[in-house]
Amino acid sequence: MRLLHTMIRVSDLQKSINFYTQVMGMKLLRQSENPEYKYSLAFVGYGDESSQTVIELTYNWDKKSYELGDAFGHLAIGVEDIYTICDQIKQQGGEVFREPGPVLGGTTIIAFARDPDGYSIELIEEKK
Repeated sequence: MRLLHTMIRVSDLQKSINFYTQVMGMKLLRQSENPEYKYSLAFVGYGDESSQTVIELTYNWDKKSYELGDAFGHLAIGVEDIYTICDQIKQQGGEVFREPGPVLGGTTIIAFARDPDGYSIELIEEKK
């Protein structure tokens, strides 16, 4: 078994695609529209879906915003140089709302950014 993807609903598909590809460095893997049921999908990730877990961005044509709720926590992405990544996110207009630093009670360096719809993304610096 393997985790295939995580789906999140977005209010502006192109804005979300731009964020995940241009700001977070993912690739747009595939995109489709379903006119009968009025939704569009875009799959983004760091590698091919056959070997990597990806994110499914779902845009429902008749819905402009969502309540994020308090059950969903965040997406987590491993990075090599968290300080450089956070600087790049901010330079490209992204929001870093928790600057890089050790996790409370530990030594792992983490930071948090927010995507255009308000979803939290935890960046975790991977040990070399």
